[in-house]
Amino acid sequence: QVHLVESGGGLVQPGGSLRLSCAASGFTFSSYAMSWYRQAPGKERELVATITSAYGSTNYADSVKGRFTISRDNAKNTVSLQMNSLKPEDTAVYYCNARRRTIVGGVVDYWGQGTQVTVSS
Repeated sequence: QVHLVESGGGLVQPGGSLRLSCAASGFTFSSYAMSWYRQAPGKERELVATITSAYGSTNYADSVKGRFTISRDNAKNTVSLQMNSLKPEDTAVYYCNARRRTIVGGVVDYWGQGTQVTVSS
């Protein structure tokens, strides 16, 4: 059974830092690209950061470049998101995602339950 369990969310003041973690189980973690998405109230879910399975290449949304860092530990089946210089507009529920493309061109997606991040003074 697949599980993605996020942790590390909470309330932080503007300019502060948080580190989100996602513990994965039930699938071959090293074969999946891992991403963090977020969804603010009244807005669509948006991609924040991705780290690939093969080479660990990373990509970030323009809004978080230079402030957020995604990393993965394939030995521990975890992916993390270090968030620095947080802004009120970073407030959202953050979701962990695992994705793999199949040989026939499909996509396998797994999602965590989300963790709330609130940036407020």
